[in-house]
Amino acid sequence: MRLTKQTNYAVRMLMYCAANEGHLSRIPEIARAYGVSELFLFKILQPLNKAGLVETVRGRNGGVRLGKPATDISLFDVVRVTEDSFAMAECFEDGAIECPLVDSCGLNSALRKALNAFFDVLTEYSIDDLVKARPQINFLLGLTGDQDYRKPAVPAPAA
Repeated sequence: MRLTKQTNYAVRMLMYCAANEGHLSRIPEIARAYGVSELFLFKILQPLNKAGLVETVRGRNGGVRLGKPATDISLFDVVRVTEDSFAMAECFEDGAIECPLVDSCGLNSALRKALNAFFDVLTEYSIDDLVKARPQINFLLGLTGDQDYRKPAVPAPAA
């Protein structure tokens, strides 16, 4: 299984907003941080907003912020909103081909169990977990100015 680019950048957008907590994030800034088009991010923004994962503020000083605390947004929440299908085989799809084993197939059962395990793991991780796991995330996303996190702070000269 492979998640779409839309899901990947939806998670990244939420991480950016979580790292920029207390401020509105602007789509051009997020796009620049990740090297992706603004149009693509605007497309992703709509389902995230509709699901309440983000809030948008219109106007000249507008932007985007999380719709609820980062601790309350699981990876599963994002995947559920951004992925169209979780069909791992033809028999998972609506209107699938007729198969005489559909009700007693070992493959179908194994894949369904694997998919549920995948969802369980995604439920265990929040956007906050992803942001807190990278203490240098603000620097990497350009949210902290020009200070390099790898260099120790230089003490002020003694007077």
